[in-house]
Amino acid sequence: MQATVLCLYGAGAHAADNAANRAACLPGSDQCPRKSDDFSLCKPNALLSFHVAGLPATGKREEAETDFAADRFQSADETKYVLQGNARVQRLDQLIRADELTYWTETTAWIAQGNVRYQDRGMLLSADKAQGKTTPNTAVLDTVQFQLLNSRGNGRAQQAELIDDDHARMTLVRFSTCDPDQPSWEIRADDITIDQAEGVARGHDVTLRVGDVPIFWLPYARFPTDDRRQSGFLYPSFGFNGNSGLDLTLPYYLNLAENYDMTLYPRIVTQRGFMPGAEFRYLTERSRGQVDGTWMPNDRRAERERGQWHWDNFTYLNANWNFAANVNGVSDKRYFEDFGDSLSAISTSLLPSSMYLNGRGRGWSFAAGGDKYQVTDPALADQFEPYIRLPRITFDGDVDLVGRLRGGVKSEFVAFDKDCFRDGNGTRVCPTTGQRLDVYPYLSLPLEGASWFLRPEFGVRHTRYDVETELADGRELGATPQRTTPIGSLDMGLIFERDANLFGTSYIQTLEPRLYYLRVPYRDQSDLPLFDTQLLTFDFPQLFTTNRYSGADRQMDANNLTVALTTRLLETATGAERLSASLGQIRYFDEQRVQLYGPATDYSGSAYVGELDLHLSDKWRLKIAEQWDPNDDRTDLSAVSLQRRFLGDGVLNVSYRYRRDFLEQTDISALIPLNERWRLIGRWNYSLRDRKPLENLFGIERDSCCVIWRLLARHYLRSASGKANDAIYFEMELKGLGAIGQKTGDFLRRGILGYQ
Repeated sequence: MQATVLCLYGAGAHAADNAANRAACLPGSDQCPRKSDDFSLCKPNALLSFHVAGLPATGKREEAETDFAADRFQSADETKYVLQGNARVQRLDQLIRADELTYWTETTAWIAQGNVRYQDRGMLLSADKAQGKTTPNTAVLDTVQFQLLNSRGNGRAQQAELIDDDHARMTLVRFSTCDPDQPSWEIRADDITIDQAEGVARGHDVTLRVGDVPIFWLPYARFPTDDRRQSGFLYPSFGFNGNSGLDLTLPYYLNLAENYDMTLYPRIVTQRGFMPGAEFRYLTERSRGQVDGTWMPNDRRAERERGQWHWDNFTYLNANWNFAANVNGVSDKRYFEDFGDSLSAISTSLLPSSMYLNGRGRGWSFAAGGDKYQVTDPALADQFEPYIRLPRITFDGDVDLVGRLRGGVKSEFVAFDKDCFRDGNGTRVCPTTGQRLDVYPYLSLPLEGASWFLRPEFGVRHTRYDVETELADGRELGATPQRTTPIGSLDMGLIFERDANLFGTSYIQTLEPRLYYLRVPYRDQSDLPLFDTQLLTFDFPQLFTTNRYSGADRQMDANNLTVALTTRLLETATGAERLSASLGQIRYFDEQRVQLYGPATDYSGSAYVGELDLHLSDKWRLKIAEQWDPNDDRTDLSAVSLQRRFLGDGVLNVSYRYRRDFLEQTDISALIPLNERWRLIGRWNYSLRDRKPLENLFGIERDSCCVIWRLLARHYLRSASGKANDAIYFEMELKGLGAIGQKTGDFLRRGILGYQ
């Protein structure tokens, strides 16, 4: 009936919220799911006092009958009917009530007066007076107040006019998601016209007010009234830091088609210049992806052109095949130093790009593509840029042979290329380039029971090269070195269980001893090039692998036995793992002759590796990782982290990280609720090795019914060389509408584990 117009306005505000929060996602896309706003601090709207429960939620209104009811029913003739005293008219889910309702049958006109109340499945409404016709379906309501039921929102209008089922007009309109008696923010408009068929509302003299302060004014505004996306401006973001000055972005969203869209990001960085950016997203039946980039024609501080670009794509070909691409680039090595806002960004030394055709089926996997890295650390010379791997083809297979005997193969073919460069003396140096084929066929016999396992495996690894080296006189020298190495291993373990009772809770405790024997004969590999091989980070899983190097350029020799012990506590009622503790070491029976650099070593054992994860309650969690090297009688690695949750969303994290000759850091972060409205935010990340802070952060956050704002002060490193930056962030979220200011949620979630 007539009052559906106001529900449309509320839906429009809700849709505007979707756009403002970049949730105008492509159909079927999960790239940006919308976050639900929390209105738990709001009071119930007074209009809810006349809400009638139990009205039909489904059905077609045009096919439903209209029911009339009142305390008194008067009719002087058959053309005019007057309903008085609790007058009530219902058509399916639409219910209108008033002190008096008059209806003329010949003209289908009606008038409702005195305490007019309207309800349907989407909203509640009250008005001083309402009048209209049922044929055609038109209505005019005076002094209107409304409350949405399916989403948070309320407002008022001097007059609302329903022109037809798809078009409506309102004058002197106010809308907010706040408590009606305390609107912390509201949108005011001189008039609003709504076109439901097009999904668009148009308003004149539109003002957004926070409290009594007008934030912005538009002489004309166009916004969506439903989930259909509409082109238009999104909410601005702004911030300030000492490296770039004021940073202001005013995004503009372009709804190009149902399955692709674009957002333009005009950005002004006061100390550097104008930096436009764009993001294009697409979604088809088989592909989804995003292309984005920024470009600054002239950075006044750096006196050069700056920019970055990114392409992410996934294409589904069929049940077994897909194509994936992740291509990245920046204009120069200092881009992240100047425009990155996190430690992870400024610590990016190598920016990866890759494209692959991937296949997978039962017992096999295949990939063909390439990789490229760009140096983004000013401290790294171009000569440290990794080789381009193009093409790179891998195939792995594993099948049943006879009984429990299994056979498989792991293989890789790569072509390596790298540009010539000049060293520190200005001499032109051309790295060795070429191709590498690595094949590892193997047989395995996995034997397992409920409390034991025995997994022998034997294979042969063959690696062959076809390489070329450019000599100083320009001649090219070719070679075809190769390596063939048998590899045998035996992995065995037992699992013991017993019932345990701690602090009145029943647990199952396990004791899991494990032995892993590895035999790899020594092969001289000094004539093999080093294309993409590095020493892997040593940790507990490394105790049970056949090679301590990544890539195929080096295969370690081994006559080793790993001895490890793990114990767990599993909560009997839920199966949740409350404690996991592991300790292990590799015992060497021969010297370790294959090294990347330097002479062979003759250690009797590796470092001891220990791990502990204690999670006895939902409020406390302790994690410890330790590596102690008995050969040098010193600690190689130590990491301790403690998390305490309290007062609902409150969290405190305390951690210590140490890696010998590399880093030693402490990190304390917290989110402290003072009450249901006020929260303190803080982080202190300090390098004991460098005796300087890596990141200091302090902020305050206030939540209310319909507004949440946070103010943050931040000191952080912006370069690997130790240059620091100071920044101030202010963000205000108008719930149900959008956020204004610099988005802070991402780096707060990265910096404070458990932040919500």
